[in-house]
Amino acid sequence: MHKKWLNAALLVLILGATALGSGTVTLNAAGATFPAPLYFKWAETYNKVTDGAVQINYQAIGSGGGVQQTIQKTVDFGASDAPMLDRELKQAGATVNNFPTVLGAAVPTYNLPGKPTLNFTGQVICDAFLGKITSWKDPAILALQDEANKQLLSGLNDAAAKITIAHRSDGSGTTFVWTDYLSKVCPAWAKQVGAAKTVNWPAGIGGKGNAGVANIVAQTPGALGYVELIYAIQTQIGFGKVKNAAGNFILASLSAVKAAAAGTKLPDDFRVSITATPPDPGAYPISSFTYLLIYPELSVVPSMTKAKAQALGQYLCWAINSKVKGGGQTIAPTLAYAPLADEVSAKVVEAIRSRVKFDGQLVINPSKPGFCSR
Repeated sequence: MHKKWLNAALLVLILGATALGSGTVTLNAAGATFPAPLYFKWAETYNKVTDGAVQINYQAIGSGGGVQQTIQKTVDFGASDAPMLDRELKQAGATVNNFPTVLGAAVPTYNLPGKPTLNFTGQVICDAFLGKITSWKDPAILALQDEANKQLLSGLNDAAAKITIAHRSDGSGTTFVWTDYLSKVCPAWAKQVGAAKTVNWPAGIGGKGNAGVANIVAQTPGALGYVELIYAIQTQIGFGKVKNAAGNFILASLSAVKAAAAGTKLPDDFRVSITATPPDPGAYPISSFTYLLIYPELSVVPSMTKAKAQALGQYLCWAINSKVKGGGQTIAPTLAYAPLADEVSAKVVEAIRSRVKFDGQLVINPSKPGFCSR
């Protein structure tokens, strides 16, 4: 088994020295901030794996920007937490591959004394973001808490108890995940706001990227916002449990996110929502796949060459193939992202092998698949 992984790694090194040319191949990508900490780590690690032959530059500009740059073909590939919509695929002029990479969680995060772990329902979150609940002492919030947290919130003075909503100001896949969940559990939200990467917020202060929202929450006493789990962990701000379809209050974690995806029947194009999941008792309900956006015929991207296309194909499989020792799926849990289930990983790898071409030729050589080995 060790020999198999060694041969795969050597293959990439050989590609870096021969098929990709003597210089460094640079792949430029942009999009979601949700998985950005992981994508930065993947780029750094893969550069070392290829002995410097492949450099990946990733700009965390938000899913909206990632989709638009993919459509405009100004990057080699894009990234989005929200799968591309039919109208966006039409704008792209192609059935762009939406390849899931990992799973993550959007969490309700807040700035309160002592960083208590609060309980939330979808209705309470909805009412707060609609501006109907404006105080941490609101009876609807207090009714969900254990005695200690109920006393903590009840003891806040009126100024400290004021809720300031923090939301994204840019086109955001995290916003899509958040509003997709709210639209499923709160009819008023679905009617008044809806689910999208950009919405007309009824209340609050906008920040750019997950980091921007996390910073607003960290600097604003009483703030309530939403960020991807790793940003709450890294910023050391409080985040709460959310009641799932089984009636349990669940704190976001690797196991809870995996539970949210368990049993999901992925369509052939991989575009799916898993928010407000079926009643798995341990599922975290605001979970999501995140995607890389890859043209099926890479030659339509002006910056693409055959060497870059081959490099991209190998990188995708290194990142997604759960069989790769030390690959992207192994790294994901170290940054609080849930890896794909083995069967999902295998399905995506097969799609990479069969659906990505350059000038009509598959970028993955079936006889020398490298990191795309089954």
